[in-house]
Amino acid sequence: MAPTAPGATADGKSGGSGKSGTSGATPCAGLRGLDIPRARIGLPTRGGTVTSAQPVPASGEGATALVPYCRVDAEIRPVDRAAPAIRLRLALPDREHWNHRAMMLGGGGYNGTVPDVTGNVPFAPAGKRTPLGRGYAVFASDSGHQAPPGHKPTPSLDGSFGANDEALRNFAGDALKKTRDAALFVLGEHYSGQQPRRSFFAGGSTGGREALAVAQRWPRDFDGVLAVYPAWNAASLDLFFGYAARLLSRPGAFPGPAQQRLLHRAVLDACDGDDGLRDGVVSDEAGCRFDPRTLRCPEETVSGTGRAGHHTGAPHCLTGRQIRTVEALSSPLRWKYPLGSGERGYPGFPFLSGADMTTPLLGMGSSAPANPMPLDSGYGVQFWEQWVRYFVTRDPDFDSLSLNPRHPGRWRHRVSELAGLQDVNDPDLRPFARAGGKLLLLHGTADELVSHRSTAEYFQRVRKVMGERATERFARFYLVPGANHANVAPAFAAGWDAVGALEEWTEHGRAPHRPVVTDTGPGADGRTRPLCAYPEWPRYDGSGDPDQARNFTCHR
Repeated sequence: MAPTAPGATADGKSGGSGKSGTSGATPCAGLRGLDIPRARIGLPTRGGTVTSAQPVPASGEGATALVPYCRVDAEIRPVDRAAPAIRLRLALPDREHWNHRAMMLGGGGYNGTVPDVTGNVPFAPAGKRTPLGRGYAVFASDSGHQAPPGHKPTPSLDGSFGANDEALRNFAGDALKKTRDAALFVLGEHYSGQQPRRSFFAGGSTGGREALAVAQRWPRDFDGVLAVYPAWNAASLDLFFGYAARLLSRPGAFPGPAQQRLLHRAVLDACDGDDGLRDGVVSDEAGCRFDPRTLRCPEETVSGTGRAGHHTGAPHCLTGRQIRTVEALSSPLRWKYPLGSGERGYPGFPFLSGADMTTPLLGMGSSAPANPMPLDSGYGVQFWEQWVRYFVTRDPDFDSLSLNPRHPGRWRHRVSELAGLQDVNDPDLRPFARAGGKLLLLHGTADELVSHRSTAEYFQRVRKVMGERATERFARFYLVPGANHANVAPAFAAGWDAVGALEEWTEHGRAPHRPVVTDTGPGADGRTRPLCAYPEWPRYDGSGDPDQARNFTCHR
């Protein structure tokens, strides 16, 4: 399934167009000013232009080594002249270093910046080169809008582009096709009309949603797809974020950072040893049972008061209201009105079974949600505020806490419409599988921003539609105990060569067999665990080095 750019000739050559207008190779600097014809892009645009191109020498050594490459920046012009352009970047290895493969990288959050094309894929292993270092032609885009550099606390939380319909559609998925087609056109011009023999897509979070989007919407465009902690049901997740924001904003309901750490430690104490080993990782998340009422404050130890006189608890205990809030966030949310995507709920987060709540921005945050939203509140509730203001109401002054996700009132139709646009939830991947595509899904069970339960739900739907055997022929889903969102300061920082696994599977027909994941975190000393296919989890055999995967068995 070697993909070709739209309009390519039968032999896969681009045929020449734009500034170069030749069938020969265009040198790096000569790509500047190249016209990207709109006919070469599979969705409506006004074409594009290469804005800069410059050679970059080889650098680094060992795992950090990069081959010499041509760095190309380009823009794709929108149909709506009021919409922002799509900005993309390519890293095209010198001809002698190109491995005749391509890799597209996904973004994160609300995107708005071009991912680092010299960087690595999510959950990448230590000691392995990046795709560019291996000789891949790598490309990515900002998904069709540019976030203000000074947006606090991070540019990926700027949703202001959502006020423009075309920018919104680009972010929801259209920019993926436009970026891919434009990039392959430029690539063909640089490599004498040659197209990659294999093309892959890799991304996490929003990038994981994008990975599933290309498999669902354009099943012949990529040979292999790596989707890590994918926010595939994006609008449904937004509704859960809004639900969380309203719960946590109630007087006395927000557990402070010290209480979040207390709860996390208590869950580990209760469930860490269920896999036969106490190592700071809850392997059997689904089997973890913890009663948060054991942490309830005795009346005499309660200190401090919140708004309206409600107790805020103490570092060594939680109030009844805080406990009820955590229980609610750990449980499924359901709504009774229809969404355009057909989704009816979100499964909640494993806060009571091992999620790492101690990463302030990605977790609950350091301050309770309020209006205006504090910058040290959690990423999810800030994501909700941007979605409400710019996607739903298109009123930048709207109080996001006043919109009830379960009863959106006059905004119900708009919420439903956005879900139909943003939720990437088609489980019928038969076109992708028939085209020879391979899918790798990975998700950490301590993810505090995108629930791994949601990814399990999608994978179960795929199995139901396609059958277990048919699914196994083209897809694998692995849960990584202890890994949290974006691999930031988790109990287990996951490292696995998924790129190499996709190469083996797509090019040689060898599916992953007993894969092993390595903990790349500080002080982990390279401890390994078996990467167990869902719904299995790794259990210690009871003897042998507990830092070696060979002494664990995948258990169901």
